[in-house]
Amino acid sequence: QVQLEESGGGSVQAGGSLRLACAASGSTYRSKCMAWFRQAPGMEREEVARIDPSGIATYAAYVDGRFRVSRDATKNTLYLQMNSLKPEDTAMYYCAALPPCYERSYWGVGTQVTVSA
Repeated sequence: QVQLEESGGGSVQAGGSLRLACAASGSTYRSKCMAWFRQAPGMEREEVARIDPSGIATYAAYVDGRFRVSRDATKNTLYLQMNSLKPEDTAMYYCAALPPCYERSYWGVGTQVTVSA
């Protein structure tokens, strides 16, 4: 089992920054195959960034160098540093632990990010 809890969301103006954190716990947590997703109202959930089993980070094209995913293995925490935020980044952001490192997907409850123009 893996438990995930996001934090760090909030309201910022366009051009601002936020750092999201995902605290992970559980007997099978491995600090690998972790990802950030987001879902805006009326839209499907989409992937923002992930760290693959080898530790390499990949990003969605719309991130365009503005976000950086990282992890602190000593704290069992995954981060998403978001800079140059745009109104279209407004969404609920979710942390996930995914196969193949886990037998199934685990999700946090999300943290809201609101970016005003």
